[in-house]
Amino acid sequence: MHQPMTDADTPERVSGADLGGTQVRRERDATTLLRHEVRLVVVRGPNQGLERQIAGPRLTIGTSPNNDLVLEDLAVSRHHCEIQARDDGYRLRDLGSTNGTEVNGTAIVEALLAPGAQLHIGDTEILFLPRLERVPIGVSEQSRFGALVGASAAMREVFALLDRIAATDLSCVLLGETGTGKELAARAIHEASPRAGAPFVVVDCGTVRDTLVESELFGHERGAFTGADRRRVGAFEAAAGGTVLLDEIGELPIELQPKLLRVLERREIKRLGSTSPIDIDVRILAATHRELGALVAAGGFREDLFYRLAEVVVALPPLRARLDDLRSLVTHLLDEEARAGRAVRAISDAALAALTRHSWPGNVRELRNLVRRATALAGADTIEQAEVERLLAMTRAAPARGAAEAPPVDATLSLKEARARWSEPLEKRYFEQLLAQSDGDILRAASTAEIHPKSLERLLRQHGLWPPAGRRR
Repeated sequence: MHQPMTDADTPERVSGADLGGTQVRRERDATTLLRHEVRLVVVRGPNQGLERQIAGPRLTIGTSPNNDLVLEDLAVSRHHCEIQARDDGYRLRDLGSTNGTEVNGTAIVEALLAPGAQLHIGDTEILFLPRLERVPIGVSEQSRFGALVGASAAMREVFALLDRIAATDLSCVLLGETGTGKELAARAIHEASPRAGAPFVVVDCGTVRDTLVESELFGHERGAFTGADRRRVGAFEAAAGGTVLLDEIGELPIELQPKLLRVLERREIKRLGSTSPIDIDVRILAATHRELGALVAAGGFREDLFYRLAEVVVALPPLRARLDDLRSLVTHLLDEEARAGRAVRAISDAALAALTRHSWPGNVRELRNLVRRATALAGADTIEQAEVERLLAMTRAAPARGAAEAPPVDATLSLKEARARWSEPLEKRYFEQLLAQSDGDILRAASTAEIHPKSLERLLRQHGLWPPAGRRR
């Protein structure tokens, strides 16, 4: 049933999300998706009589054709204002328009809207009529969604939510520890959505150098900066009609966040070195292992950008919280290995019990790598307890060796410099071992690291590890 949004309808925070803004809430022990629908009626101005029914928690108004409500009023800016559903109700925000925005006769920069509010922009008056529907999500009967696998209640609840939001165009932030499958979840959302036939493009904000992130996102013209010897299409253009995943969004430099926010508000980009705007039609997903709430509180992440991205927040549970999924996960991983030509087909009950006693700090990614190593070393068609315990012992010993080699802390450095001093030696050792265990095969190494081969090659070059010594001229 549809009904106006009231103060009592403000979304409750979902477990795993440390900020509000998500359009998912828990009510009476059930999870519910809030489906917003806004009717805008033009009661005065050049478009008098125009009505638009707009679904979703945000909408934009202006003369540009990529707005939700497009006006022909010459006193209205291309991107004049936006309305967004927030925790405290619907908020109207002026987007730096030339002639300003009024609500019920009062000029505003940002204001809460009550149902029936009258918006004055340029020579146009608009009536605001919101409705809200609650859609129960429940628990999926399926034990997988896309490439994600799990029969536990925690995962089936996640699958039900992902399935619901896939059919919408809601932006989504995927939260979870490293290795929980955030990119797999994003890809599954895309593949189950109406945009499945268009590209799925990933930008890893954590591995692209600060100086190149803007080019990765927006593209550049030839000559835009030193080394730009040709035009480059950025992620938003490359994903036209599809989905962009901003992986490790918590690593996005603070100085780029306003630019990304403007792109999301206006649905247009400008390549570096160009003054011509390009309209974009993409769905935005984001993923991070960081605590975005703490980042926002510390000033490291913009709150308005978070609200723009986090129309839905989905928290992927760590493996230690769903150990009853271990058997199905290992079976799935062994099937993958069998398709790759490795003959191990089973794991003994004792070996599986040994897996349940591990804390899995690297989550499913760590499990995948352990299964691969166990498969490669197994002497029969079954993985036995002794092999699993030997591999787990090696895993538990690795952090102690890394800690002993860590450089001393120097509090006179900036956080960025100190972090680089700590992480770069560890990263180089990781890549050295990755190449060694892959016998220099960059495709195998990239598959293990779960990054694109080109991204891996770029990182190897930064550490002086590529091309290998035997291939250098």
